[in-house]
Amino acid sequence: MTTLESIKELRNRMSASIIGQDRLVERLILVLLADGNMLLEGLPGLAKTRAIKTLAKELNCGLSRIQFTPDLLPSDITGTEIYQPELKEKFVFQEGPIFSNLILADEINRAPAKVQSALLEAMEERQVSVAGKTYKMDPLFMVMATQNPVEQEGTYPLPEAQMDRFIMHVTIDYPDDASEIKIIRLNREEQKKAPTEEQQRLEPKVIFDARKEIASIKISEAMEKYIVDIISATRYPSKYGKDLSKWLDYGGSPRASIAIDRTSRVHAWMQGRDAVTPDDIRAVVHDCLRHRLILSYEANADGVAANEVTDEVLKQVAVVA
Repeated sequence: MTTLESIKELRNRMSASIIGQDRLVERLILVLLADGNMLLEGLPGLAKTRAIKTLAKELNCGLSRIQFTPDLLPSDITGTEIYQPELKEKFVFQEGPIFSNLILADEINRAPAKVQSALLEAMEERQVSVAGKTYKMDPLFMVMATQNPVEQEGTYPLPEAQMDRFIMHVTIDYPDDASEIKIIRLNREEQKKAPTEEQQRLEPKVIFDARKEIASIKISEAMEKYIVDIISATRYPSKYGKDLSKWLDYGGSPRASIAIDRTSRVHAWMQGRDAVTPDDIRAVVHDCLRHRLILSYEANADGVAANEVTDEVLKQVAVVA
């Protein structure tokens, strides 16, 4: 079985367990292959936690779930040094839950900024510094942070600079009626089933092999320019029409360009192509820009969302061959 076939098999197995959220499954695998982190937003009960748990169950790797609360401390995430007088080295570092492969950061906006920063440092630098010492993360590492679009009382919204570190901001909605019936039936079947032997899990080597193949995906100068033109339109919207000019205060950072480049190459590879097309870029651009665009007061007052702004950008920016 080729690497691509293994990844498709992984996606199919996850989709069988997470009904009605095919896009979430695809995005979760895409972000993992892009070696990034994902911010997931959706109402309670939409399989956010189930999705990351299913991925961990299908992969031969560890999972940590961190429930963010207002009383959480940075050391609760990173770990801390423990005094042990009987040892030669009196202080021994005890790893926190961040030292795993897949991290579910549940309701990240429930914790204060200092705690959020502890997680985001590990995401960006892939290391943790405690008491002057640096501890590296595992090569297979991904954070899926969730936040609830309702119940904003008692929350600490992520600053734009911190949100920029997520390669994608994915939103999910309710499944359709047909999928909901399947969910009910699946839940009923799962209650009946007795524990069985664990099925064969995908080894992390498959992920690393996929990343090597993705690194060789070609992206032409025309496609590079298309990415840059899209980001430029968010930074200098007055050049692209009155609507964009009144909707946008600030556009995407260079991280946005890098995110689109990385995720569009993953998307092309997952579609079996060896080069990025405009369709690959358009398939990922909304999730890469959603959390990076700072909308104006007028846009918020008119109920214009980041998705609509991105749609307008794509209308205005042409692909130059």
